[in-house]
Amino acid sequence: MLASPLWGERIERLREVIWREGSDSASLDNAMELLVRSGRDVVHSSMMMIPQAWEKYADLDPAVKAFYEYHQCILEPWDGPAALAFTDGVLAGAAVDRNGLRPCRYKVRRDGLVVAGSEVGLVDLDPREVIECGKVGPGEVLVVDTAKGEVVRNLDAKRQVATRRPYARWVARYMATLVPDPARSAPAPEGEELLRAQRAFGYGFEDLRLVLEPMASGAGDPVWSMGDDTPIPPLASSAPSVYAYFRQRFAQVTNPPIDPLRESMVMSLRMHLGRRGSPLLERASYARMLRLEHPVLLEDEAAALHNVPGFSTVTLDAVWDVSRGVDGLRPALTALRRAAERAARRGARIIVVSDRSADERRAPIPMLLAIGAVRQHLVHTGLRARVGLVAEAGDAFDIHHFATLIGYGAEAIHPWLALAGVQEIFSAGQRGSGAAGRKGEGEPRPGPEEARQRYRSAAEKGLLKILSKMGISTLSSYCGAQIFEVLGLGHEVISTCFAGTASPIGGVGFEELAEDVLARHQGARLIGEDGPTSLPDHGRVRFRKEGEDHGWAPPIVVALQQAVKADAREAYDGFLVKQAARRPAGPRDLLDLRRGAEVPLEEVEPVEAIQRRFVSSAMSLGALSPEAHATLSIAMNRMGARSNSGEGGEDPHSYRSLENGDRADNRIKQVASARFGVTTEYLVRAEELEIKIVQGAKPGEGGQLPAHKVTELIARLRHAVSGIQLISPPPHHDIYSIEDLAQLIHDLKTVNPRARVGVKLVSEAGVGTVAAGVAKAYADYVLIAGHNGGTGASPLSSIKHAGSPWELGLAETQAILVRNGLRHRIEVRTDGGLKTGRDVVLAALLGAESYGFGTAPLVAMGCAMARQCHSNTCPTGIATQRADLRAKFKGTPEQVIAYFGLVAQDVRRLLSGMGFRSIQEIVGRNDLLERVERPDVPRAQMLDLSMLLAPTDEQGRRRRPNGPLHRTEHRNDRPGVTSLDEEILAELQPYLDSGLPFSGNYPIHNHHLAVGTRVSGAIAERVGDAGLAPGSVRLRFAGTAGQSFGAFGCRGVHLELEGEANDYVGKGLSGAEITIRPFRRAAYAEVSHQHLVLGNTVLYGATAGKLFAAGQAGDRFAVRNSGAVAVIEGAGNHCCEYMTGGIVAVLGRAGRNFGAGMSNGVAYVLDETGNFEGRINGDMVESAELDDEDVELLRRLVHEHEERTASPRARTILVQWADYLPLFRRVAPRGAAELVAATRMGYLEGPRQESEPALARRSA
Repeated sequence: MLASPLWGERIERLREVIWREGSDSASLDNAMELLVRSGRDVVHSSMMMIPQAWEKYADLDPAVKAFYEYHQCILEPWDGPAALAFTDGVLAGAAVDRNGLRPCRYKVRRDGLVVAGSEVGLVDLDPREVIECGKVGPGEVLVVDTAKGEVVRNLDAKRQVATRRPYARWVARYMATLVPDPARSAPAPEGEELLRAQRAFGYGFEDLRLVLEPMASGAGDPVWSMGDDTPIPPLASSAPSVYAYFRQRFAQVTNPPIDPLRESMVMSLRMHLGRRGSPLLERASYARMLRLEHPVLLEDEAAALHNVPGFSTVTLDAVWDVSRGVDGLRPALTALRRAAERAARRGARIIVVSDRSADERRAPIPMLLAIGAVRQHLVHTGLRARVGLVAEAGDAFDIHHFATLIGYGAEAIHPWLALAGVQEIFSAGQRGSGAAGRKGEGEPRPGPEEARQRYRSAAEKGLLKILSKMGISTLSSYCGAQIFEVLGLGHEVISTCFAGTASPIGGVGFEELAEDVLARHQGARLIGEDGPTSLPDHGRVRFRKEGEDHGWAPPIVVALQQAVKADAREAYDGFLVKQAARRPAGPRDLLDLRRGAEVPLEEVEPVEAIQRRFVSSAMSLGALSPEAHATLSIAMNRMGARSNSGEGGEDPHSYRSLENGDRADNRIKQVASARFGVTTEYLVRAEELEIKIVQGAKPGEGGQLPAHKVTELIARLRHAVSGIQLISPPPHHDIYSIEDLAQLIHDLKTVNPRARVGVKLVSEAGVGTVAAGVAKAYADYVLIAGHNGGTGASPLSSIKHAGSPWELGLAETQAILVRNGLRHRIEVRTDGGLKTGRDVVLAALLGAESYGFGTAPLVAMGCAMARQCHSNTCPTGIATQRADLRAKFKGTPEQVIAYFGLVAQDVRRLLSGMGFRSIQEIVGRNDLLERVERPDVPRAQMLDLSMLLAPTDEQGRRRRPNGPLHRTEHRNDRPGVTSLDEEILAELQPYLDSGLPFSGNYPIHNHHLAVGTRVSGAIAERVGDAGLAPGSVRLRFAGTAGQSFGAFGCRGVHLELEGEANDYVGKGLSGAEITIRPFRRAAYAEVSHQHLVLGNTVLYGATAGKLFAAGQAGDRFAVRNSGAVAVIEGAGNHCCEYMTGGIVAVLGRAGRNFGAGMSNGVAYVLDETGNFEGRINGDMVESAELDDEDVELLRRLVHEHEERTASPRARTILVQWADYLPLFRRVAPRGAAELVAATRMGYLEGPRQESEPALARRSA
């Protein structure tokens, strides 16, 4: 809604402000330019577009907070990782997103020159002339006023902008809040009326018992396991809801997901309903909005919408006359769109789209269609900003439903029928049965009112999780953003209701959707004395004989296990018959292989050659029992295939051969976001290193290993403590962009030059573009995982509604790699539900060269598909850590080998029939695929499979694809000059051979990456994580270190840096010691504690070692630290996040959210201002005064810090010990006194290395 007297009639030319083909950065630039050219200064514009996380900051200046709330009424935040540089010719500045996901370091020189960028060392500055080294933190700005010759810091810059107008007075006068109105609440349906409504709106037994009841009892998203093995919606046997056609999008590589639990300080569900003003103007009346703290409305809150002073609310009925049949839906949507337009033009501020009037004669329009159609129409008519949209939806009851409604424009949702269902379930005397993820039987069951509150809480937690998957922090940014893809809706439905959403395979139209609605409506009419008296059990989650088809139904499980037991083709053919008799479940089931001139079977490559292409999918030791994990790896090693360790580390004992010659280690070792078990030795023992960006069953989410699964063994391997839950962050905190991924690939190839490095992605629209970026980042392989792979534990909404079939992502990846001339550089791999030779051949034809199997080998070992992995009660001992259940494990390597042998024989027969002698000949040959007609599944014929069948050349002609269709280069290594580490290693090698100590001095620059990493890898190859004696290798550097300085440093290596460092210092530190102090002649050397000397994400995943830095660190210091000891002189936000061990001392100010997710270890923080308590994340940690042992430990740490770095700050604290000591606070996990004592004892009683005297160091 653009209006401005400055533009006058020319405003009509600005309807297309943003260039549609531009990048995200270009779009932001377009919008900011419009704001600046319309009269705002560039700082004001940047604050509008990229606001800080103001909603939960109690100490924020009230004027600044009012500025942000006012502007949210006219412009939703541009959310996501960003570090901006901006100027209008007079003001120049920098700004960082609310999460601080992009680094921005700056320096100020004496003469007023300000240099800012993503790293230090970009411009060579004399340190004697630099008077300030700092960073622009999360949500902050830094401004240079060239007219006044001033540098304006964050708070001053924001106050200058925020006090120009009386925003606080405007907000107080005009903004309304929703006051519940119980008197106007409509009565909830009960008994038979409720049952009839639930039937009409598509509820089933599982929806009540596996969704509503767990949400309302446990206030959380239900948890399930083993993935989704049911058909996609257009191929389902039971009519799915419209919501089921939508798949949640998620961030992978190009931007990170966010942790909505541990970083809740940046998350917001606040919404504003009403008429939005022009972003080009400022008017007091623009604050006339209805503030909603909860997007999910209870009954009395929904009723109150009609009674807000100054707000005209109109309700539109989303129903149609059943007598019109399937042809009635389309005109009903047209009428609804016109009614919404009339209401907006007549002055309505809020439109409630409601299906509550559905009855025997009127069927409900699926609410997602209704909201989508209304929103699209209002956008096209230029009226969308005039009204707020509310969905009063009977068919919305789970988290995914709410997310799709908000994603397509609803600003609030009233799930009236779901709330009625919750009330019925939790009324006195009602008890549920077998709900997923329910609280323990011993806990009191909530009453109806509390159950409704818990249900809303679960819904809103789930919303936060879904939007955070995309790296979005605010619901207002997610609203209307349409961040979904569709599986199975046709062009007319998409263009009418969801324009702009990817629907790669087309699908059903309005008639088919109306047919489903009318079938449910008819079922509801039959309820009564002679009809059904309960809801149908569709079996979409659990297998039910009369329910939805499951890929791992009991008959198929039994058939496969019989085939493995017999190890015979006849038995395997019986399994294939059962598999072929299934209903098609995905696009690949509608494809067939084109037969050619058959070649003799004996001419086809042998089983052994095919098996070498097989991979067992990543499953951690922790998710699997030790027995199952070892059985799988032994079997894969015997075949010459590859097993994947998963993200739980690996027992070093497995690096040695067993007595019978078997190897139980994994050739592929995974590097995931938590870095569990990632040590230098772990990395150098790998043949392949796989960076797990996302997981097919829960992409965009982190994970938790429940406390009952963290045994002594698991804890030892993960460098944690037994009996305490382990948390995996949703993102890799060293991968916020494709450039960051390239850095991690470089780091891994540096520590282990022999290993091939791969990246695991999950199939979704656009994954091909990401895969191209992975190839350019010099990965050796990319894995495209499907949505229907297994999982040990995942939210049910993620299992059912995130990701897409592997064949779609694989086809897109192949096409884009070929088109961009990258295919020859990188291997393509796929997994997610593969089980037969046909799956392997199809994957090969679509471009895959290697093939991952997860669930199938587990079934071969005895998995009964009980789907109890998440509860630690696996009856076959495969997915449990309970000793009594592990004793029931009967699997053997021979069973796994037999299975893969049968699959390989199956592949050979198919190749023979197609006329080929090897898999290599068919990779990428999708011209050998043809469509299968399935008249028994009418809607299958409506799917468009052209993206799978079309060749991958630019012309799109139906002929054999041109160009390299598979990898031709063994490795995809970065070309370049010899690294600094290789030069050092050449000098060091004779000393390693002789056992003599080595020391060296080297200049260093910011293009020297991962310095010290190759040296540590070479040492670990010789002696493992035991490393060398302290001080064996001492390397001194002077200058500016590039990214990943000291990454994966091992014992015996001591790195000393005079100067400064960038991000990721000490990443994966495995025993090395790092010392950093500022340039000796720097102007700020005596007050280095006030300046930044190292960047973000330091000691990420460190397991041992020490770091001392005479200066401040950036954000996320010691994130996932598992054992390192560190002393620094200040830290940004999120310090000690997810920490499971080690000691950190901060001799200065620490930022917000300290200790989030910290389950072990101890920290000491100097609190000179007395407000540190408010910056702690109190969910898991608490602060306390120091006791005698703390005092002794801290004194030793400060003394060692001063000794190593010659820190003026440490010297002052030691001299004035009595004054400073009372200002320190200890931070540790709640109720963890024994853990804290053990951590302190480990340092106080451990061996202490003598460092060079500080005096000698200063005089050198």
